[in-house]
Order: sequence, then C-alpha cells, then structure tokens
Amino acid sequence: MTLNLTLNGEIRRFDGPLSVAGLIAVLGLDTRKVAIERNLAIVPRSQHEGAMLAEGDRVEIVEFIGGG
Repeated sequence: MTLNLTLNGEIRRFDGPLSVAGLIAVLGLDTRKVAIERNLAIVPRSQHEGAMLAEGDRVEIVEFIGGG
C-alpha cells in the first residue's frame, strides 16, 4: 500500500500503513525533538504510536534545535 502525504508542503509517498511514530522513524528524527501537526491539529507525543496516517493527510513537522 502506498500512502501519499503532504509533508511540510511537499507531496511525498511512503509505504503504508504508517503511524505518526512510524513516519518519524522513517524520516530518522528524534521523537523528543519534534512537534507534529496532522490536518491542522497537533498530535501529542503520547498519541504518536496510535495516530495512523491516511491517504492525503497534511503533516507538518517542526524540529527543535538547541543552541545559543
């Protein structure tokens, strides 16, 4: 199954089914340093495993970077 998502404004294809946590893993991101918005709603970190992505979902990922 192929899943087409709009990720940070760019249409991307992924193998599905895929949860938010799975997407974070596929992208190689640190779950502690990202915020995820799916279809204009924030997905709390506690729900990343169970939040399944669907065809056409719009996902925005913000990665926090420390420094000074």
